Amino acid sequence: MRFVLASASPARLAVLRAAGVDPDVVVSGVDEDAITASLPDPAPAELVTALARAKADEVAARLADGGDSDGDTDTVVVGCDSMLSIGGEVVGKPGTADVARTRWKAMAGGTGELLTGHAVVRLRGGAPGAVVDRAARVDRAEGTQVTTVRFSTPSDEELDAYLATGEPLAVAGAFTLDGLGGWFVEGVDGDPSSVIGISLPLTRRLLAEVGVGVAALWGSRGTE
Repeated sequence: MRFVLASASPARLAVLRAAGVDPDVVVSGVDEDAITASLPDPAPAELVTALARAKADEVAARLADGGDSDGDTDTVVVGCDSMLSIGGEVVGKPGTADVARTRWKAMAGGTGELLTGHAVVRLRGGAPGAVVDRAARVDRAEGTQVTTVRFSTPSDEELDAYLATGEPLAVAGAFTLDGLGGWFVEGVDGDPSSVIGISLPLTRRLLAEVGVGVAALWGSRGTE
């Protein structure tokens, strides 16, 4: 069984490696803005799941079409996408220090919901499996994990220093739990691994839906 992570996120990769899985990394080429624009007023969970699905499907199709999947070996592709919901507004990566500062001013001392969409695609013998009756065998599975994050209030000096590192500019919600941003998180209510970028409990359940036991992946190594 080959395990492929359809994400460039070092945090997601670190979570999986710490949990005993060392996947191949194949970054998707999907246009996230185009996908978002194509959805008419999506609910937050619908949006992150659609983006995760697009990433997993694009990588799976590329592996199958390009012959990168061994014809005798099944491959599992996992795609994820995270966004933070604050007061009903869903935000992704801020991109600039000014946007990140505005978001921190809004969420400091309060809470937000971190949503991470997950999609799993199993390529059976090198080809994308067809979706079949869920009572029988499912080759695609997806879901969203929602975790409440409780934020502290960094001082102006702390926030300036944090923004200067560049870390919050490239992560959903302008914070990390496993990096420098962890200093400003009071706690989480729910799954902490999902806040980092990939929910281990949800991923295990989705893998089971496509017939893959997570223990079979422990100790696996990618084929770099």
